[in-house]
Amino acid sequence: MAIPGNLLSPTTESIDPNTSGWTSKLNCTVSKGTGGRNGGDGCLSVRSVAAGEMQARTVSSYPVTVGTVYYAFADTAGAVPERIGIRWLAATGTEVAVSWSLTTMTASSSWHRVSVAAAAPLGATQAQVLLSSTEAGVNVSHFWENIYLGLPIRTTGNLFPFNTESSEVDTTGWAAVVNATVSRQVPVINWSVVNYLAGGHTLAMTAVAAGNASILSVDRPAVTPGQEYLAYAYLQPPVLTAQAWIELRFYDANGNQIQTTRSTLAAPGTGMYRQRVSATAPANAATCGLAAGLDGASAGQVLRLESVVIVAAPAIQSGSVLPYADASFEQGVAGWTVTSGVATIARTTPWGASAFEGSYSLAISTTTATSSTIRSARFPVREGVNWRAYVLAHPAAGTWSTATVRVRWYDDTNASLGVSGGSTYVLPGTGWYGLGSDQTALAGATQAAVEIVPTAMAAGSILHVDRVALWEVLPLTTALANTDRSYVTLTLRELPLDYTLTVYRVGADGGRTLVRGPSGLIDRQAITSDLMVLEDHEAPMGVPVSYRIELYDLGGSRSTRGSDRVTLTLDDINTVWLKDPANPQRNMRVVAGKAPDWQRPVEQAAHIVRGRRNKVVFSGRRQGLEGELAVATRSDAERQALHLLLDSGNVLLWQAAPGMGVDDMYVSVGTVPEARLGRLAQEQWRTWTLPLTEQDMPVTVGVNGAAGRTCQDVVTEFATCADLLDVYDTSEDLLLDRRG
Repeated sequence: MAIPGNLLSPTTESIDPNTSGWTSKLNCTVSKGTGGRNGGDGCLSVRSVAAGEMQARTVSSYPVTVGTVYYAFADTAGAVPERIGIRWLAATGTEVAVSWSLTTMTASSSWHRVSVAAAAPLGATQAQVLLSSTEAGVNVSHFWENIYLGLPIRTTGNLFPFNTESSEVDTTGWAAVVNATVSRQVPVINWSVVNYLAGGHTLAMTAVAAGNASILSVDRPAVTPGQEYLAYAYLQPPVLTAQAWIELRFYDANGNQIQTTRSTLAAPGTGMYRQRVSATAPANAATCGLAAGLDGASAGQVLRLESVVIVAAPAIQSGSVLPYADASFEQGVAGWTVTSGVATIARTTPWGASAFEGSYSLAISTTTATSSTIRSARFPVREGVNWRAYVLAHPAAGTWSTATVRVRWYDDTNASLGVSGGSTYVLPGTGWYGLGSDQTALAGATQAAVEIVPTAMAAGSILHVDRVALWEVLPLTTALANTDRSYVTLTLRELPLDYTLTVYRVGADGGRTLVRGPSGLIDRQAITSDLMVLEDHEAPMGVPVSYRIELYDLGGSRSTRGSDRVTLTLDDINTVWLKDPANPQRNMRVVAGKAPDWQRPVEQAAHIVRGRRNKVVFSGRRQGLEGELAVATRSDAERQALHLLLDSGNVLLWQAAPGMGVDDMYVSVGTVPEARLGRLAQEQWRTWTLPLTEQDMPVTVGVNGAAGRTCQDVVTEFATCADLLDVYDTSEDLLLDRRG
């Protein structure tokens, strides 16, 4: 799959099926090598003509805007260190400048990442990618693949800007706090070929002298009091015994630090390990920052950071009231305690040894073959409704007979109202088991705690627990008609991750039609979240419909769900809907003038046979409907909206009220005349004649959307609204992140 946003063609990016996107710039020849991972086996082999530096470049040049930051990366392997550059060109093709990355610290014959980011300099209108290495001899090859040039790739939702997240431009996003210097380095790191967020440059904190050393982000993004935030970064400790950590810090409006939460890495080695820390912004919090450091460092030791992120903390399960720290155990045992029995609890160690969510889990250890009760902190609930507690448990050592999951209820004075009976499970093996328990909140309950009661059958037994959740049980499938905008909102809850999903719209006659999602019609698509909200803009008018959901596990076994029936209405029968299935934000309702007088053309060839009265006619299959639909717009805003809808030339969906003798129809629209209704120049009404040709329903077209981007991403990337005007031509371009 092509790298999203890549200016390079798929062939230039992946070197499959050929090297047509690349040419020699200095002292080299290029050919197709093998062993690539992006799109196929191909990779770019750059071979030296003589000893010394060799450079290869893209054949094409790509348009750039002065002052805009562009990013290039590649995966590479060879016998010497290498670097990557962006070559800036003027409109005449003359070289303006070259922005080079730092050179890799050591050579490696394994695939590793190099990258560079820089703002297009004054005079630059185009750019090329340069690949460089300095070989010691003749006919020495260096290998490249997975090559990208485009706008910076950053983590969606990150409160930090691109350079603070990645340090690809410079180190200005960071400052030393104590006993440290800040620089950038390019170590050899074998990132996944599809990890587009990881670059080549890492932020390097070097301890000046023996002792504690730390650095802090310069950026102080705004936060919302009461919101939980999750921060994480890849850390590379200098030695196995190093005490490396990250801290999520909150500040008040005056810049005073008011809360600090630390998470220490339990490193299994000296590689790159993602460490997480989470905390809720206190009542007087205005901004936040992230610190990192080493405790007890030796002089000259280096801590490297990559992909530094602060985001609003995701729920482990949609609707769960447990904070991330109490659900995932990434920084410790959080609010969990042992309320009875001999068990002890701790975070598992080292990093990655046992986890289902993140890199750690809760380890419950017992010295005797008895039961113990482990209880979470208290969290807000509503009385009288059903709640589901759910944990994942993994017998890691010894033998466990059973584990019970239950909920204890509390009133607003923190007094216990009692505990539900819970559900008891047998733990026969050593896998991860999902343990759930549904309970109704007692009268007067405003808080609840999850309790786990495991029973060991042998001394020295250890049980790992992860991904704990407590949520109000809501319908698995909900369909809601939004008549004003003519679509149905379909909400799917508690979806099993790693399954695949098919969604059908079921008509009154029982006929099924696949529902459209971001990647096209939803047919055996992978489930990546337990909650999915779909907008079905192609549901018919005035006809009751329901939805059928089919879930497939890894083995192909199927389970199904269904929704209640819902009906969209069109109150004014004199109007019709014109919709773009790929861009529902353009859908609009217009006044209908005259329905088409349909034609159904057919290809025919008539032959005259000598001596016969009648011709012999050979016919093809009769084609779909063709005709002209007359509509009117009532204002300049409607006129501009119809132009926008028609501009793309996409296949549209035409929907009229039931009983008008017209079925829902996918159509393409030909040349469109626009006429004034009256003679006055001020008259805003317009009449349109839309030549329609019936089309099949688009199958591969997906629904365009913001792809997870929110206003926070815009605020992070752009300082003022005026900056947006230079990048986006329309508000729709801003929504879809289509930059000019």
